Formats: sequence, structure tokens, C-alpha cells
Amino acid sequence: MSGYTIELKKTDLDTLRDVCKSFNNDPGELINVLHKAQSIFGYLPAEIQEVVAKELNISVAKVYGVVTFYSFFTMKPKGKFPISICTGTACYVRGADKVLEEFKRVLKLEVGETAQDGKFSLSCLRCVGACGLAPVVMVGEKTYGRVSPDEVRKIIEEYDGL
Repeated sequence: MSGYTIELKKTDLDTLRDVCKSFNNDPGELINVLHKAQSIFGYLPAEIQEVVAKELNISVAKVYGVVTFYSFFTMKPKGKFPISICTGTACYVRGADKVLEEFKRVLKLEVGETAQDGKFSLSCLRCVGACGLAPVVMVGEKTYGRVSPDEVRKIIEEYDGL
């Protein structure tokens, strides 16, 4: 499914089963279960999706469909510092595409990729609700507004030594 395979340890399996139980193994709670699982494991590879499907008694295809439909779920591990560039209309018309190109150039990453050292990953999102600050970049939970391409290196350097 995802190209990444992991082997779930017994403790991981127990944790995942406990997450499902905390939502009463209710198939209607699939999105909440996936959110919780992703917050624990960092991403949702096929192995995690299979366990969730089994515990909630639903098909793996349904779980996969939800994971791939919602942009906040990921099947690939994100970097320690996930960088997201808003490409919604306001950000785009104010130069988000140039900001994105500069992040790609400096990090040597394409959208959806994670650096070999696991430090940074690069993604786009549609709107963060801060259109007055366009273009907007998020690194983890921190928001940067009115970002220009020449500020990209400075933003990366804030995290590079960590």
C-alpha cells in the first residue's frame, strides 16, 4: 500500500488495540481512531491500517480509503520538523509557489518527501485560515506569515541545529 513496511512490536499492537477499545471498537469512530493512532505512531502504514480494520471489524479498503481521502493522515513517516506551505488561493496569489520552490531547492526535497536524516518533511496544505498573513508556512505547530523566498533559509536554520 504505502511502500513503507514496518513490523509492529507486541507493545505497539497492544497500544493500537487499546486505542480501538477506547473508542469501543466502533466503526463509526474510525477517524478518531486513526487520529489517535497517527499521534502515537507518527503515520499510518499498511500494518497499522490492517490492525485497525480488524479491531473495528471493517475492511482494510475502507480504512485505506479514509486515510488517503483526508490530507491530515499520512502513510509516510514525517520529519521531526514537518514543513507545510499553504497553497490556498490567498497564499498562492501572494507567492506561495515561489516560497515552495525555494523550500524544495534548499532542502532538496519534493512535496511528500522526508529528508534522509528524518529532520524535515515537505508538504502543501490548502488553507490554514490565516489568509491575512499570506503566504503562510507552518513548521510543526508554529506558523510563519508573509513569508518570502529569501526568508526560507532563515526558517530552516531555526530548526537545523535542533
